Amino acid sequence: MPWPLNNSSTDERRPAFFGMVSAFLLVSVSWALADPSAAEDLVWDQLFDGVEATVWTPGLRCQDDVPPLYVIRADPAKVRFSTYQFHDEQLDKPLTIQEWHRRTKAAVLFNAGLFRENYSYLGLLLKDGRSLGSKRHPQWLGLFVAEPNDPGLRNARVLDLASDLFTETAPAYREAAQALMLLDRMGQPRVRRSGKRAYQTVVAEDDAGRILVMKSADPVELWALADCLRADYPAVRLAMAMDGGSSSDLLIGEELLAGTVHRGKPRPWEPLVEGGKGAHISLPAVIAMFPRK
Repeated sequence: MPWPLNNSSTDERRPAFFGMVSAFLLVSVSWALADPSAAEDLVWDQLFDGVEATVWTPGLRCQDDVPPLYVIRADPAKVRFSTYQFHDEQLDKPLTIQEWHRRTKAAVLFNAGLFRENYSYLGLLLKDGRSLGSKRHPQWLGLFVAEPNDPGLRNARVLDLASDLFTETAPAYREAAQALMLLDRMGQPRVRRSGKRAYQTVVAEDDAGRILVMKSADPVELWALADCLRADYPAVRLAMAMDGGSSSDLLIGEELLAGTVHRGKPRPWEPLVEGGKGAHISLPAVIAMFPRK
């Protein structure tokens, strides 16, 4: 969904460092008291080595406000990430996620972030260490990074630019995409209450360093989604919102169906093979997953 440069309903809230110790204790208690069954008892289907799929249904506390979410869980040690942008690919116009799949042959694809009506990307976007023509957004503090230049760094991360350093002139990672910070390390939602609901794509990092890509099955408010993740999915340590509405897209390559084991009836994540549900538009940029060789 094309976004204006300033959107007050989804402006990210910068973290308030005053009273962080008290906030940390409060969040720790809330995580300890949360019912973990909804997240910890999930049944995962392996798509290929290092990538699994499931559908997470939030618990009673927030299921009236937050619909089920399709979830892809990727181990960056076994999966590599690559950014694609239509100008960089010398294309005349953006592609639908299905067209991006046919072009890239990626195992999994999701929308890269936010953009204007002229399809220019809002925020920092890197491919192979090159800027794809966009600049860092001063207010959006979430940054997905992958494929480090230093082998001592983790292969993929979600950074919070309020506290994590990232230099565009000498980037530590070759792939990067900037968007809204949704949930920070303190367990605090970093978006405003707006009442606006839309399909959402979320990129998160869990406590084991795996990357989670989530797409809501139905429209949801960002603040409600952040609050529900904090309470019902305690393994999530950082989360960012890539984009919403008709731009929210997540696709599993149909070739992977042949390699997964059926349990006798359709698996709940299978709609993702065709790109999920809801209206879809062409995307100027996407992020792809491939098996790491």
